[in-house]
Amino acid sequence: MNVRVALASAVIGLSLSAAAADPLPRAEPESVGMSSERLARISRTINALVENGRLPGMVVAIARKGKLVYYEAFGWRDKEFGAPMTTDTIFSIASMTKPLVSAGTMLLYEEGRVLISDPVGRYIPRLGKMQVAVVKTGADGRQVIERAPATRQMTIRDLLRHTSGLTYGRRSGTLVQKLYPRASVRIATTMTAEEFIDKLGTLPLAHQPGTVWEYGVSTDVLGIVLEKVSGQTLGTFLEERIWKPLGMSDTGFAVPVQKANRYAKMLPHDPDTAERQRMVLDSSKPTRFECGGSCAVSTVGDYLRFVQMLLNGGRLGDVRILGRKTVEYMTSDHLGPEIHNPIASVEPGAEGYGFGLGVAVRRETGIAGVIGSRGEYGWGGAYGTYFWADPKEELAVVYMSHAHGPARMHYRQLMKALVLQAIEK
Repeated sequence: MNVRVALASAVIGLSLSAAAADPLPRAEPESVGMSSERLARISRTINALVENGRLPGMVVAIARKGKLVYYEAFGWRDKEFGAPMTTDTIFSIASMTKPLVSAGTMLLYEEGRVLISDPVGRYIPRLGKMQVAVVKTGADGRQVIERAPATRQMTIRDLLRHTSGLTYGRRSGTLVQKLYPRASVRIATTMTAEEFIDKLGTLPLAHQPGTVWEYGVSTDVLGIVLEKVSGQTLGTFLEERIWKPLGMSDTGFAVPVQKANRYAKMLPHDPDTAERQRMVLDSSKPTRFECGGSCAVSTVGDYLRFVQMLLNGGRLGDVRILGRKTVEYMTSDHLGPEIHNPIASVEPGAEGYGFGLGVAVRRETGIAGVIGSRGEYGWGGAYGTYFWADPKEELAVVYMSHAHGPARMHYRQLMKALVLQAIEK
């Protein structure tokens, strides 16, 4: 074992929270109705996962009633090189980019520059003429795609709640899904924004707009709308209007060279298959455009400030980002009974959840496969990041790891149980 690894091994499992300034004022857990003893179960569980080679490392932050009660780092930022995890570690947050872009859209909505009911074709004419796929079986028994007119254009609201008819490509998906790009990061690393829109314009929609919740490239299109309306790049707009005002100094669309040593790495090998692992998106390198669906990086502390802002009704300290009623609207369920909602096929445990304008929203205390409260909202990222806010319990939780694959779904359910069991009153 080399010296770097030996020294790092001495601190594995220890909290290294001194590495980053606290994102919110601290309080003893008991002062806000949580148990220190029960919160310690989080540490024991994550340490065991790290020691057993299941996780590279993780950073976890919990705030209740606006106070930080838990902020810890575990394991390795880069196990292969013996670098321990610290709370200022930067992660690729994948689809946790979507709520940031959605909040940016609501800023423009408040200013009257975009209406939720606006047709997307008003801003991107190429997408105003899309038709809808109709899959039929030909005389030879093979399925073929025909096209039918859309009953209406997709709207900004459809992009926000994933009812646009746009989808993600899936290797084992439907005939229509196989036509689409497989992931936002693959789009942003291989196409410009213009090329992406041109490609979409040649494809059929998977469903009539407003009829089916279908996870896909909607927020990537939304990011391009924001650029057209604001006259800025997506990153510049979000930096000026959300990230800088909230003090999110480590959030952006790439990891700067001077911060590269703080960027988290995956385990060198998959713990289940032993295959060599690598990030699909290397955020130390710029993409061809700033994709709103999956391309941002952040830290747990930065993202917690964003979540607490939402939980506070649009304000953090003296800074107001959104109006209270705007946040209420954004974090309410927007999937009526007429919309088919297969969200649990994407997010196991999410039975009984609907979807708001950029976030999943829990409809009932029961039904779902995870513990929680009616009205809570949140979303996760493909590399192993997740957040949720619980207005009833005045609770904001963010955790980040670079552990993708099916295991990340297990950790989402596990962390819900570990955090919520620590609430005493």
